[in-house]
Amino acid sequence: MGMKYASFNILLLLLLVMYADGRVDSLSHMDQSVMVFFTLKDLEVGNSMSIYFRKKDSSTSPRFLPRDEAEAIPFSLTELPNLLRFFSFSEDSPQAKAMEATLRECETPAIKGEIKFCATSIGSMLDFAISIIGLNSDIKIFATEHHTKSSTLFQNYTILKEPDEVLASRMVACHTMPYPYAILYCHTQETENKVFKVSLGGDNGDRVTAVAVCHMDTSQWKHDHVSFRVLGIEPGMPGVCHFFPADNFILVPEY
Repeated sequence: MGMKYASFNILLLLLLVMYADGRVDSLSHMDQSVMVFFTLKDLEVGNSMSIYFRKKDSSTSPRFLPRDEAEAIPFSLTELPNLLRFFSFSEDSPQAKAMEATLRECETPAIKGEIKFCATSIGSMLDFAISIIGLNSDIKIFATEHHTKSSTLFQNYTILKEPDEVLASRMVACHTMPYPYAILYCHTQETENKVFKVSLGGDNGDRVTAVAVCHMDTSQWKHDHVSFRVLGIEPGMPGVCHFFPADNFILVPEY
């Protein structure tokens, strides 16, 4: 079994996940891939912003393994040498570096007020979501939808109508991680977060209904969190938001 996407996309995918969760200590340069952040006050009809949307490509995305098969494969940083042999990757390959980064991120302790879990299958992801949302609630999934087919990843988008807030007492966010098979980094936070569906129109005619999350308490984030640098705001400022790429999603209770 091999990784199906190029080394650039592997590293980009990991960086986007870590940027969103506050675990990148520095940024050597501002590239387009970090242009997913905005502030709550930016959510106004007619407002334009430059956004990078990574597109979902099912033909190149790693597949989910059946739960029993996934649980039979060790998912541990200490097992990395054995895993590289199992997947036939050399130690200095981009795939090996991406696997190491994913395993390391999954084993990094959660920040204060966060509960995190790396799911190796759909079943384990649902178990985690149910543990947070509760057994007595149906679960609704929200993900970014691209209504037009385009190869453009970065462009100016305009908010077309009043954003719809998704009201939910609990929320689980899941992010794809680079690995030979599908891994989801899922987490929830005790602090207040707001979820929105935002209708966007791109300069080249693209239409997107984007899922966005606004974090109302960033006091536990590192002072050099990339969002502060991208937005030029003070560390700890509330109302720091980011758009989700199409292969990430939000789970909330359905009332």
